[in-house]
Amino acid sequence: MFDLFRSRAKAVRYLLGAILMLVALSMVVTLIPGFMGSSYSTDDNIIAEIGGEVLSARDVQINIQQQLRNNAFPREMAHTYVPMIINQMVSDRAVAYEAERLGFLVTDAEVARAVQTMIPQLFQGGEFVGQEVYAQYLSQMNLTIPEFEGNVRKQMLLLKLQNMALEGEVVTDEQIEAEFRKANEMVQIDYITIAPSNYRSQVRITQEDIRAHYETNKSTFQVGEKRDAQILVVDETEVAKTVKASDEELRRLYQSNTDRYRTPERVHARHILLKTTGSSEAQVAEAKAKAGDLLKQLKAGADFADLAKEHSDDTGSAVQGGDLSWITRGQTVPKFEQAAFSLEPNQLSDVIETEYGFHILEVLEKERAQLQDFEDVKEQLAEENNRQIVFDRIQQLADQAYARLAENPSQGEAIANELGITIFNVGQVGATDPIPEAAASPEMQNAIRSLAQGGVSQIYDLGGNRLGIATVTQVYPPRPAELSEVEATIRERLLTQRTQQIVEEKRTQLREELPNAGEDLEKLARSLDLKVVSADPFSRAGTVSGLGAAAYMEAAFNAPEGSLVGPIAAMGQTAVCKIVKKIPADMTRLASERDAIQNQLRQQKARERQELFADGVLNQLIEAGDVKLNDRGIQRLISVYGS
Repeated sequence: MFDLFRSRAKAVRYLLGAILMLVALSMVVTLIPGFMGSSYSTDDNIIAEIGGEVLSARDVQINIQQQLRNNAFPREMAHTYVPMIINQMVSDRAVAYEAERLGFLVTDAEVARAVQTMIPQLFQGGEFVGQEVYAQYLSQMNLTIPEFEGNVRKQMLLLKLQNMALEGEVVTDEQIEAEFRKANEMVQIDYITIAPSNYRSQVRITQEDIRAHYETNKSTFQVGEKRDAQILVVDETEVAKTVKASDEELRRLYQSNTDRYRTPERVHARHILLKTTGSSEAQVAEAKAKAGDLLKQLKAGADFADLAKEHSDDTGSAVQGGDLSWITRGQTVPKFEQAAFSLEPNQLSDVIETEYGFHILEVLEKERAQLQDFEDVKEQLAEENNRQIVFDRIQQLADQAYARLAENPSQGEAIANELGITIFNVGQVGATDPIPEAAASPEMQNAIRSLAQGGVSQIYDLGGNRLGIATVTQVYPPRPAELSEVEATIRERLLTQRTQQIVEEKRTQLREELPNAGEDLEKLARSLDLKVVSADPFSRAGTVSGLGAAAYMEAAFNAPEGSLVGPIAAMGQTAVCKIVKKIPADMTRLASERDAIQNQLRQQKARERQELFADGVLNQLIEAGDVKLNDRGIQRLISVYGS
């Protein structure tokens, strides 16, 4: 891959070396507007210009939407991720630009191979499905073929330059051994812990305490704005119960669409294929001879399916014994089609040569073109007809309900009864209260929480083939909370506060007693009225019963046996532990794990250097003016997702 680069003049090597020298400086610079670069454009649709090529807001938005569809991050956190996505896209394009400037090339053949690897479904049986299907697939991601392949080419350029810069990453034997020891050594501890849960039962909260706290902090206890609402729901299941077409209607549909129910001439066939595409003359001759031998075996009574599974190069049908199912005219290449439609059921063909290779074909069944009887398609007709009627009626009912509610928001029940749809009454909904009836539609929930009294929402999809419209029937303004409404909250608040006071007193006592304990954990436990707990041995990747992840106990791995370690904060608790035993790694296992550890360390180093390298390239190009950022465009795009 890198022969081209190795052959270039020393000046190019020196330039790459200069880029790498910038790595250390890049750690203090980020791609957040205002930190580097300056506005160069007043066009908010431009995010950056890299070597004269524009990164548009649309490019970034396509990336964001794709990541949202893949659940790469929560939708409500989009505004946080957008700057990082912009940063990554600019950085990637900058490195790709630098690679192209240094003379790296990506051929059309390399792009084609990459596309086949990325989207294997476009290559059925190894054959490309065609430009039209390819374009339709990409259109679902709002991309054209040139845009997608341009992005692929940039990514490959980026990888070529990064791989060149990261070649020769060395992991020493000492580093491998140290990593193995670190991952496999274990420690066994005894410990004591001060945990809030141990002291909650000691706290007593009286009704007088609750009332006093309420009176003192009365102004802080507020009941937020709440709403009553009604949700009118049009349910496909319920609508479908009212729809049934008569036989006369179905027969009229059948007679007006007879072309749909004509089945063309077709054959049910199976074949054995010996591929010759890309083969030499000798290989073609060998395949032809093999095909002739297989035909002789079949004529002598050999099982077709067994021979197809063993010898056919058509992997898609070979596993099915060569079965191609039903074939109509125009689905296969001409020579294959001619043979298939000229044979009778259970008749074998001779060896047939097509552009794919040599075939042996057997027809299993054959059907002439015919018009399906009404009775044969009646059930299908009814299902299709009813589905369309139900679909239309659902939308009509939803539109009618919306129009009627817009005129008379207070008549929800009457409108629902008249239209024969369901109505749900939702009471006292606050800003954060769940609305189970609209659980599948955050948009409807937001509408209910924000509409004024008498307001009517849009029509929303409620999931489960249901449409809904909401109307707010009553708005309750914010008001001071009554004691009964916040009593449970106050009780929990006081319980937490007083428990925490006890815990802080215990922690203070622990810090005072610890220097006098020496290495005697039992003595320390008695002074604090605590119980010593013995934990099973654990590694750094393990857990400690009662304390959580071993990561909290890193200090235990670095302390000698018999010593006390602490205080340690772990899972809301404060612990002190005694190192009972240190168990060294079993070095006899190192040989079997060496390669895996080496690869892990190499990948870790590569990731670290990769990020620094990309930053170094980007910063150099910014200083040279080859990368320009549009701060205003970036800020505008961030604000779109922030809102």
